[in-house]
Amino acid sequence: MTRFPALRAHGDAPVLTVFRNLDSSPKGLTEDDAADRLRRYGDNRVAATRTHRLPTRVWAAVRSPFVALLTVLGAVFTGVGDLRGAITVGTMVALSIGLRYWQQARSERAISAVRDQITTTVTVRRRAAAGFPANEREVPTADLVPGDVVLLGPGDVIPADVRIVTAHDFVVDQSALSGEALPVAKRAPELGARENHELVETPALAFAGTSVVSGTATAVVAATGTDTYFGALARESAQPRTESSFDAGVRRVGWTLVRFMLVMVPIVLVVNGTVTGDWAQAGMFAVAVAVGLTPEMLPVIVTTNLARGAAALSRRKVIVKRLNSIQDLAAMDVLCVDKTGTLTEDRIAYAHSVDYSGSPDGEAAEYAGLAVRFQTDQSDRLDDAIATLFEEDPVADALFAGVAEIGFDHTRRRASVVVRRAGEHLLISKGDPDEILPRCSHARRDGVVVDFDTAARTGANELVRAYAEHGMRVLAVAAREVPRRLGGYDETDENEMVLVGFVGFVDPVREGVVQAVKILGEQGVALKVLTGDNRHVAERVADQAGIPVGTVVQGREIEAADDAELRKIVNDTNVFAKLTPAHKARVVTALRENGHAVGFVGDGVNDVTALRTADVGIAPDTATDAAKDAADLVLLERDLGVLARGVAEGRRTLGNTLKYVNITAASNFGNVLTVLAASAFLPFLPILPIQLVVSNLLYDLAQLALAWDRVDEDYLGRPRRWDARGLTGFMLVFGPLSSLFDLATFAVLWHVFGAGADPLLFQTGWFVEGLLSQLLVVLVLRGRSLRPSRPVVLATATAALAGLLVPLSPLAGPLRMQALPAAYLGWLALVLAGYALAAQVAKRGYSRHRTWW
Repeated sequence: MTRFPALRAHGDAPVLTVFRNLDSSPKGLTEDDAADRLRRYGDNRVAATRTHRLPTRVWAAVRSPFVALLTVLGAVFTGVGDLRGAITVGTMVALSIGLRYWQQARSERAISAVRDQITTTVTVRRRAAAGFPANEREVPTADLVPGDVVLLGPGDVIPADVRIVTAHDFVVDQSALSGEALPVAKRAPELGARENHELVETPALAFAGTSVVSGTATAVVAATGTDTYFGALARESAQPRTESSFDAGVRRVGWTLVRFMLVMVPIVLVVNGTVTGDWAQAGMFAVAVAVGLTPEMLPVIVTTNLARGAAALSRRKVIVKRLNSIQDLAAMDVLCVDKTGTLTEDRIAYAHSVDYSGSPDGEAAEYAGLAVRFQTDQSDRLDDAIATLFEEDPVADALFAGVAEIGFDHTRRRASVVVRRAGEHLLISKGDPDEILPRCSHARRDGVVVDFDTAARTGANELVRAYAEHGMRVLAVAAREVPRRLGGYDETDENEMVLVGFVGFVDPVREGVVQAVKILGEQGVALKVLTGDNRHVAERVADQAGIPVGTVVQGREIEAADDAELRKIVNDTNVFAKLTPAHKARVVTALRENGHAVGFVGDGVNDVTALRTADVGIAPDTATDAAKDAADLVLLERDLGVLARGVAEGRRTLGNTLKYVNITAASNFGNVLTVLAASAFLPFLPILPIQLVVSNLLYDLAQLALAWDRVDEDYLGRPRRWDARGLTGFMLVFGPLSSLFDLATFAVLWHVFGAGADPLLFQTGWFVEGLLSQLLVVLVLRGRSLRPSRPVVLATATAALAGLLVPLSPLAGPLRMQALPAAYLGWLALVLAGYALAAQVAKRGYSRHRTWW
């Protein structure tokens, strides 16, 4: 690993060399030195959690190909002098931007409300000036500088990257950085020793953002602020995101509409200009085509659907930070999860107690419980699990009394207590099997003490190894009677013991995980475990969670693979172990390069890069600020079941959005074909651009209700994406069908009502028919068989009534319309009935070969 070379050098170098390189001493810095370094290095802050400024928020809301498309259309209206059209389009753009801005600001406020606060001071050793004695005092964490000597104890959050100078049973929880489930011991390196470790695993280094579980240490600050390991990973949350599957899909759909426009507009311009010789009118025809192809309210419709989806997800305990991530959730077909805290409960729990042969026997647990009861220090997570198991034991309290204790440290890796019962003293020792077994001469089996001979010893070691390979932590428990003495007890008494047995512990799989994994599988989402823990633990947890294990790939194999090899590996592998942050990001990138839409669930600083790389990054609300800042979604409940329900909600939101996109694009394409056909024989525009804008506006306002529509259940069963190919096919089938009935309407207006001599009558007639046919076809095409929801029916009826009343309203004059003959309404009903029947038949044929929403 080549990153952080200076920090790595501090971990390997002798302590005096470290002080010399940092221009410090064990007495600490002087106040003047500290003040000078604070000016030079800046505050010890990691600005991972960003509060976006107004211009940033607005740009995030504006950044959409559809907003750009509408902006161009508004410029066209302005160029041809149609101020009303320009104002109408501008209002739509402003409404869309405002909705997005409001939702993003609302999400940021929700995230801020669930962030935890951290301690703000640290104990340092400083001097008033050179030659003065050192004093210990509290300083703000932000004022810490390289070279400061800090004193750390239980419960402290390590405020910077530090090099351990002295340590006493110093144990640190660094799961937020490494993903390790259990705390790790930190110590100064032995003199002359050079140890080859991954940076985070270096025993002499402790890192900003980790916390002290037990013990004390004196350390010298090696890096602060953004120069820390935490800061470097957190900075990546501020980097621009890679293009997600939603972004790519929207871009392709946007370009599909643009391509249609670039083809159709010149054709209309040339055909009409050539036929009529009136190039000014041909230009207006071309503008009408541009209007007809543009779904003016698309940004508003999409944002409304996403806002409704965000509200629905919030009720399901999911905060949406990036609106578009809802549709990335719908597209997700691979979900990468960290093990600790996501699949498991992130705690150590008692599993079972066995004798040295592996037979179930509760004696080892009972002896361990007795030992923990009379220990003065129960800060170890294994001790906590045993204490929970034997919270109340009045018999032990009545029969036993504590006499002495031989404490635990990370060199001995065992602890012993001496208890008194009926005048006899019993020593109970528990700890690492590698430390306990060599001190045993006998073993207990079925209540009988037997010789702990070579065969028994070999069997016990194999049992310990088998448990380790299944991801279990094992505690060996031994005992012996010791003589009563006044001088106390020491390590020499921890010999010739009787091995009582082993106590096994696990990090339990969360309740509901198996069901959630099953549901996600039924939804077409494959789960992959990406963890910093060892392969045995990862394999066991994946198996218990119901994730097919297969071959487990470790970090060193990812390191050795080139990009092409890795793309093959990630498709065939479900469990990855001993991963660094860079490994996780490479796995996510390789999956995306294989065409997958990837979700990633992570909670630590070590997950930031992968969270930013994934199509949708997901963090629980208990995650570090850096992880929550990098994530797109925040889970208020650390439960994969919540996410499974979120996937269904995302697909429902996408389905309702695509109803609008596909049906509207097809209808608008039909309008363009109609205008193109009309340009060949009509001496006037079949509809004015402003009339087309108003028609589209009434239609689009009705389609806002689609956000509350029902979605066919089979649509929710597999991942869904914005698909430009599907859009093109849909437009080519249903666009010409729409145009066919438009032309039938033209024939009625021309031959029955003589509208060829009355452009206002013709334009009004097509305005009404075009609006009603678009509204009608939404009801027909919005699903396979489900009835439309009540909001959709009410909105459609309201828009239809408004369309019928516009020619009779005061708006008729400005829009250049007139009242329609009553007889026209009968013909209109006939045309609409034929269109509905034809659309239903076409839908049945189309749905046999294509995906329906």
